[in-house]
Parts: sequence; structure tokens; C-alpha cells
Amino acid sequence: MSDPSVRTAPVGLPAAVDAVPAVRWRRLPRGAVVWRQLVRNRAGLAGGIILLVFLVTGLLAPLLAPEDPYEPALERSLEPPGRSALLGRDELGRDVLSRLIYGARLSLLIGVIAVAIGVSAGVPLGALSGYFGGWTDLIVQRVVDVMLAFPGILLAIILVAILGVGLVQVMVAVGTVSIPTYARLVRGQVLSLRAQDFVEAARALGATPRRILVRHILPNTLAVIVVQATLQIAGAILSAAALGFLGLGAQPPAAEWGAMLSSARQYLRLAPHTVVFPGLAIMVTVLGFNLLGDAIRDALDPRLRLPGP
Repeated sequence: MSDPSVRTAPVGLPAAVDAVPAVRWRRLPRGAVVWRQLVRNRAGLAGGIILLVFLVTGLLAPLLAPEDPYEPALERSLEPPGRSALLGRDELGRDVLSRLIYGARLSLLIGVIAVAIGVSAGVPLGALSGYFGGWTDLIVQRVVDVMLAFPGILLAIILVAILGVGLVQVMVAVGTVSIPTYARLVRGQVLSLRAQDFVEAARALGATPRRILVRHILPNTLAVIVVQATLQIAGAILSAAALGFLGLGAQPPAAEWGAMLSSARQYLRLAPHTVVFPGLAIMVTVLGFNLLGDAIRDALDPRLRLPGP
């Protein structure tokens, strides 16, 4: 009697073929593939490190700041960079480095909250518009068209003028300006997904429109939303800095980079360090978000992934 645990080679094939163990390919989870691609992207890795540095700096501001960012020292106003103040002092004698460290908190907070407002309002509007079509799509898209007809910064200024001047108002204004971007983006994704076979199958099984949107369509738009949100944070920081520069954002003595530029612009020739360092902070932060956003886009798109194992 033959042992069932011993396999014999099929007729016509050499026994050596059967002796070779079967190779089982283990497919990596999608998250692991995306993470590996992000780590291998040098530009994206550099952007992530930049943002991590600013994030840690903002969170640990009370520990890292050499001085109180709000304590004036008029006798040392506009002092150039030196041993006592590595980045110099502003028109009131406050340490520029300390104010930059505390400003990282406000600028990152403005960017994140503004994007959260845009996503929380724009994604549902775009999903409803693309899935139901008809009058819903017509009304939503006409409102979006009206909002897109205004330049972003002009619309933000109008909203701040209506809501009032302040940090919270800037977040709401910048977030509202970004709503049409997400509405248009998600609408296009939903239009292409609602005709897919898996959506038709869910509809045939009796799934409600709400379940189809929440469980089947929106998860497939998540990658695009994440990429856009990452890039949009950079734009939100720039917009908030522009409003602060115009005097419509955070008000003195708040240590916000745009407000620092606004208060120091009249001393550009006399004390250029009061303008250069806040401008560099804004530039480097925006660059970090752009590099990271591009890397996330490449990692999530199979056609743009880096070659290799």
C-alpha cells in the first residue's frame, strides 16, 4: 500500500520536478507597499523630516525657546543676530528665534484646521453631487462655480471682513476657500466609481445610497483626498501668512509668521533679519508639505511608484 503522504510525479514528467518545493508568493499589504515607497523617495523623506522638525519644535516650544516670545526689551530693539540672540531681535526687542518657535504652533495649526474644514464640507458635497446627479449636482456645482470665480485670497479677505479679524476667523476663511477644490475632486471620483461593477452589485443586493457611498465609494477616493489635503496644507499656511501680512490674521502680540512679516516690513533695510527668518520659515514649511505630498501621490499611484523590490 502506498503512503498517501508521498507525492508521485505526474506521468510524463521527471521526478525531480516534483521534488522542487512550491514557491508561495506572499503579497505585501498595501499599506506596507506605500510606506516602503515613501521611505525610498528621498525628496518625500526630506519633506517628512522637515515637517517632523517643525512639529516637534512647535509641541516643545516652551522647552526649546530661549526666551519669552512676548517679553519686550526696548533697549535692545532691532539687535542683529549674535550670541545673545541667535536670530536677532525685532522692533520691540523680542527674540526672533523664540517667536519663530512659537509661531510654528500657530502656522501648522492654521493649516491643519483649515484643511479639516475644507475636507469636512467639500467631500460630502462632492459625493452627493456626483452620486445623485440631477438637481443636486446642478445646485452644488453652480455654488462651486461662483466660489471658484473669485481669486482665493480675495474670497478669504471678503470672508474675514464679514467674520471679523482674528485667528479663528482666518482658519474658517481659508478652510471655506478650499471647499470647492474638494467638492470638484470628489465629484469626479464618484462619477467614475458609481458605474463600477462592485457598486452595481451592492445596489442589486439592496444597499441604500448612504451605505454605498460610505462603505464602497468614499473609501476608494481616500487616496486622492489624502494627497490633496497634504498639498493643501501648504496653500493654507501661505494664505494665512498672506492674511497676517495684510493685518487680517493673528493680531499682535501673537507669534505668527505672517504677522511677524507684517510688523517687520517697515524695518526691511534697517534690520533685514526681522523679515528674512520668518519668510524662510514659511518657505521651508511649505516646501516640506509639497515634497511630502508629491511623495504620497507617487506612492499611492502604481504607475508612478519607484522600481525595485
